[in-house]
Amino acid sequence: MPAYHSSFNEEPDVRFVGNLSLLPFKSKIRGPAPIADPASLDIIDETLDLFRANSLFRNFEIKGPADRLLIILILFISDCLSKIASSPKVPTQIEATKLLNTLAVDNFPIPGDANFQLNAHYATPSNRTEAGGFICRPPPGVVWPFLTDKTSPIDSLRQYLVQARQETAGRLVEKLYADGTGKPSKWWMCFTKRRFMNRSLGN
Repeated sequence: MPAYHSSFNEEPDVRFVGNLSLLPFKSKIRGPAPIADPASLDIIDETLDLFRANSLFRNFEIKGPADRLLIILILFISDCLSKIASSPKVPTQIEATKLLNTLAVDNFPIPGDANFQLNAHYATPSNRTEAGGFICRPPPGVVWPFLTDKTSPIDSLRQYLVQARQETAGRLVEKLYADGTGKPSKWWMCFTKRRFMNRSLGN
């Protein structure tokens, strides 16, 4: 059985940094990400849905720019589970939220950094400032936050990924503690030792 790929690989009117899609997602967290339709599934919903199935695979054929974002978010979820598992005591939902919020904004490697483990699959962002580093323009009447002439592609990518990590962490905690027991779900925590593509983001 092959791994699951992102359904957003062919999404039109998407902006990019390098060969990675900066897709819209639903969020109340301040940041540069375009806001997705509240009634629709977004890339973070998709990542959470595919995490457990894809974590079983060490090989993954990248079929589009959204797959590259999917990989980064899946590996971040793995880091989140490891962070919770390494706590001296089982964290409450509030404690887990604090732990993962801190992890989300901690310094982390991005494509192009020497310690980013998947550079072979990602184009290095340009240092040039070209309309915020985004290849695609917004559709008529649509405003993309942070699309300025002063934002470099590298800064744009990092800001976007920080917001995506924060949103992913928040939604993950909701799933981990959804059963009301006050403890993280064993059906998620059992994937702590599984590493998608046998890689880590280095957190």
